[in-house]
Amino acid sequence: MSEQPAPPWRTRPRARPARQPLSQQAVVDAALAVLGREGLGGLSMRRVAQELGTGPASLYAHVSGREELLELLVDRASAEITVPAPDPARWAEQVRDVARQSYRVYAAHTELALASLATIPTGPNALRVTDGLLAILRAGGVPPQPAAWFLDRLFLYIAGDAYEGALYAAKVRASGQDQRTWWTRLRAQLTEYYRSLPPGRYPQVQEYMNELMNGDGDVRFDFGLDLLIQGVAAHVPAGSARGGSAGGGSAGGGAG
Repeated sequence: MSEQPAPPWRTRPRARPARQPLSQQAVVDAALAVLGREGLGGLSMRRVAQELGTGPASLYAHVSGREELLELLVDRASAEITVPAPDPARWAEQVRDVARQSYRVYAAHTELALASLATIPTGPNALRVTDGLLAILRAGGVPPQPAAWFLDRLFLYIAGDAYEGALYAAKVRASGQDQRTWWTRLRAQLTEYYRSLPPGRYPQVQEYMNELMNGDGDVRFDFGLDLLIQGVAAHVPAGSARGGSAGGGSAGGGAG
């Protein structure tokens, strides 16, 4: 039997949609949405609770606070990174591939690049990437201490480069121009400015002006990445049978 309608003079409150059951995954999903719209400065437990249509107190059953929330966000992004099984003959190429993947992830989630700068990996995905890279480095003959310090410097480099790229991307969007037009205009302005500087005051800058401005973000990222890999390769003991080539890879593997 169908429900009897209420008389027209009696109003009933409109039914509200059922709330999404709270879980740690739901909290992280909401935090990602807030982060994408409002940036890292707008991310708070209160703001995430508003996104979920609940109060901040209900979030603490799933996340201890903003610090853990940031760790969970970084770990969520790390899930997109694939780490291969160690190949001693290709260890440098494998490190380079994982680094480029990480760069693409941070370039896609720009605010997470900034968040990761003060976040120690503790989540399963971030630890999986760290553990996998350590295995690759050790298989290539890199001693434990240089391998550990290399990873610290590597992720700092990746996050910093990705975040700088995000800042430039924001400037491009604010200008209303496409990326190529914006960069072409900026280079032209810089060239004109450098040439207008007093002769002899900055002779090296003026002489190598073209070299200073040459290369896009991908090329520059790969150049820095190769420097880091070649540096840690120098710690591989001479004559190590496991030490594969650490030579530079092809440019353009990153995204930015």
